[in-house]
Amino acid sequence: MLPQTNPFPGDGPAVDPSQTHTLQWQTLNPLTYQLGESPFWHPLEQLLYWVDIAAKTILRANVYMGTVETWEMPSEPGCLAPAALGGLVIALRNGIFRAREWRGGLDPVTTLPYDTGSVRANDGKCDQRGRFWVGTLDETKTAHAAALYSVDARSGRVPQVQRHVGDALTGNGLAWSPDERTAYWTDTASHAIRAWDCDLQTNTLTAPRTFQQFAPKPAGWTWSPASASNAVPYGGRPDGAAVDVQGHYWVALYEGQRLCRFAPDGRLVAQYPTPAVCPTMPCFGGEDLKTLYLTSARRGRSADELAAFPDSGCVFSTRVDVPGLAVNMYQD
Repeated sequence: MLPQTNPFPGDGPAVDPSQTHTLQWQTLNPLTYQLGESPFWHPLEQLLYWVDIAAKTILRANVYMGTVETWEMPSEPGCLAPAALGGLVIALRNGIFRAREWRGGLDPVTTLPYDTGSVRANDGKCDQRGRFWVGTLDETKTAHAAALYSVDARSGRVPQVQRHVGDALTGNGLAWSPDERTAYWTDTASHAIRAWDCDLQTNTLTAPRTFQQFAPKPAGWTWSPASASNAVPYGGRPDGAAVDVQGHYWVALYEGQRLCRFAPDGRLVAQYPTPAVCPTMPCFGGEDLKTLYLTSARRGRSADELAAFPDSGCVFSTRVDVPGLAVNMYQD
C-alpha cells in the first residue's frame, strides 16, 4: 500500500475541504514508465492496456497474474483502442494503424492531415459508434497546430477523417457522457476543459463551452518541497480523463498531484491526492469496472521530485464506489 500524501489545494472552482478525500492507491508493479498514457481495460481479454509514449512502447498487463508484456512501435504511440473484430487500432506519429493480433503486423488505416515533423498523435479513444477519435500535440508549443479528429472505418468503408476542433497545443481529456449527448476535450496548455453538444448520428460537435477553467501555472513554477507546502500554489493542468456511469468526469491534473471528479453540471464533487505529481490519465477496469487505474509520468521530472515521489511513472490502481463506463470498441 502506498503512503498517503497531503492533499494539494484546488485552485479552479472553489473547494470545500470536505471534498478532498484519500484513496488507497497501489502500484500495478514496481516498474516505472517515462510517459504512461491511454490506459483502457479490455473486457473480453481481462487485460489492462496502456502506452509509454516516450519509450515508443505499447504495454498490457494481466493484473491477476502480475505479468506485463511490451510491444515496441516504430514511432510514438499516442493512443489505442480495442477493435470489435479483435486486435487494436493504434495512433502513431505517422498515421493510424490496425493490428489484428498482439505483436502482429501494423496495417495502415489512414493518415491525419498534420506535419509529422512537429505534430504527433496524443490522447484518444473510440466513441460509442466505433469511430476512433485522436487528439494531437503540437511539439513547437507555439503554432497551435494540434486538433481533434475522428476516423470512421465502419462496415469496411474507406476510412473517413473529419477534423472537429483545432487551434490547440495539447489535445487531451477526450470523453463522452453516458447518454452520448455531451463530448469533452481539453487543450492542456490552456488549463481549460471544454464541452460540446454531441450528435454521434451526424458526427458533429456544436455549442462549445468551457466546462472547467483552472488557474494558469505561475511563472517559473517547478515542484519543490516549498511548492508542495503551498508556498507557491499550483493545482496543475487537465490531462487525460474518464467518465463513470453517473456521468461524472474524472480528470488527472498534471503537475497538480490530484485527480478531480466533476458532476455533469460542473460541480467539483471530489478531489483525490495522487502518489505522483504528474498523473496523466485514469480509466475504469476490473470485472465490475470499479477498479480505477491511473497512469503517470516520470520523464523530465527533477531529482528532488523523484526522491519525494519515487513511484512517479508507475501505473496505480484503487477501488471506487461508482463503476466507470466500459471502453468503446473500434468498428471496421
